[in-house]
Amino acid sequence: MITHESIEKNLGLLIVLTILIVSVGGLVQIVPLFFQTSTTTPVEGLKHYSALQLMGRDIYIREGCVGCHSQMIRPFRAETERYGHYSVAGEYVYDRPFLWGSKRTGPDLARVGGRYSDAWQAAHLMNPRDVVPESIMPAYPWLDRPLQDTGIQAKMRTLNLVGHGYTQQEIAEAPTELKDKTELQALIAYLQVLGTHAPAN
Repeated sequence: MITHESIEKNLGLLIVLTILIVSVGGLVQIVPLFFQTSTTTPVEGLKHYSALQLMGRDIYIREGCVGCHSQMIRPFRAETERYGHYSVAGEYVYDRPFLWGSKRTGPDLARVGGRYSDAWQAAHLMNPRDVVPESIMPAYPWLDRPLQDTGIQAKMRTLNLVGHGYTQQEIAEAPTELKDKTELQALIAYLQVLGTHAPAN
């Protein structure tokens, strides 16, 4: 008979049972989410990212922006009054991986799309203190370089396997959309779409 004491004394058994319990608990919490329409159905008007926005999102991740900025407005009064409606899963069905989190070194970016002009965003990325004197964000001057197509068509085809719905025409035209663009333009295109299909308050 296995007793509590025998489990604590047998390290291997303790590890196996801990992994088993954590796995079952995780599955019980996660699996039902795959079958809830609120987590798998896009909010009204939401579209998959364009080729330029998709590249901008990759740059956002590469540059570590997600380390200081969350994209999740929590359902707390202080956050909804400042940023707008709290984040819902339907806004992020085309985000793989999704970039939720609660890091607040910089402001939440879940509703930044359309709040500032492209010129403001460019100035902010080139030297944040030019537009926000108290900013502690580093400058990203190297983003003003040509955008390299790193297999955007293959990425779009792969995303179609999980339901993004890119048309053959969109995939075929992706390299043209990226032609003569800079990394800065791609990142701004991504930032300008964030939260533009948020639920109304």
